[in-house]
Parts: sequence; C-alpha cells; structure tokens
Amino acid sequence: MYRVGIGYDIHPLAGDGEERPLVLGGAIFPGERGLAGHSDADVIVHAVCDALLGALALGDLGRHFPDTSPAWKGVSSIRLLERVVDLVMKKGWRAANVDATLIAERPKIAPMVDEMRTAIAKAIGSNAGAVSIKATRPEGIGVLGASGGMACLAIATVTRSYPPSSGGR
Repeated sequence: MYRVGIGYDIHPLAGDGEERPLVLGGAIFPGERGLAGHSDADVIVHAVCDALLGALALGDLGRHFPDTSPAWKGVSSIRLLERVVDLVMKKGWRAANVDATLIAERPKIAPMVDEMRTAIAKAIGSNAGAVSIKATRPEGIGVLGASGGMACLAIATVTRSYPPSSGGR
C-alpha cells in the first residue's frame, strides 16, 4: 500500500545586512546569501516535509511547527524533517522515496547534491538512492527569476510499515 504527497515552499532572500547562511537540503552553501524565515529557511527540506505530511493528510509544516513559536526559531530544517518522519512512522508508514526540484537562478547545486541527498536520506531513514534533488532556473521570469528568492516543489511516496512504529528512525 502506497500514498503520495506533494509539497511546495518558497522563501525570499534575507534582507540586506541580515547575516544568514544559505541552507538547502541540509547543506550549507558558503558565500551565498541565505533565505529569510523563522527556521533556517531550507526550502528543499520544507517542501519534502510538506510532501510527507500531505501523503498522510497530516496538515502542513506550519500546523506542526508554527512560525509564531519561539521553540522553532532558527531551528535546523533537518530536525523538523526528523520530527515529521517520526509522525509518519507513528501512523504506521515510512518514506519510500522523495523527489525535489529547486526553482532558483542561483546557486548551482550540482557540487552539493550528494551531500543534500545524504542528509535528507539520513533524516527519512533511507539511503541516498531514495532521494532525488534537482534544480531548474526560472530564466529571469518573476521574482524568482530576478533572484529575489527560491522555491521548491517536492513529491514523496510513503509505504505501509507493519506494525506501526512508536517513532524513531
């Protein structure tokens, strides 16, 4: 038995003078301007979280980790993904695979794809072969094309695990 969920996230670039690292897929991109957000603003991991939550009709990331809560201020999105995976496992499911597409003019992600795949795979309790990360450029169209932010679209497949888990990877 399988279920599929779709996730989407978008964040603007951090404001001028705001020192934030760019975190994508759990990897830090040195020298790149970070994204604005309550957590580390990792659009790839946020989209993956929403895809996993969506597969089981568990709401969205904001429902579970509201940006009004100081507990989630500056938190690593990989930590949020681990918590989402715990929710999925408690319902008796596990992540089978995830596929994410970053929509951004920059940075070039190819040099970091293996690191991102490994970080996400570890968080979902799988191997890097179950995680696909790719990118596309908006070709100058709209705010993303003007390098004003980044977005990500993700899809996740979950499969039944018997018996339901009490959590943990």
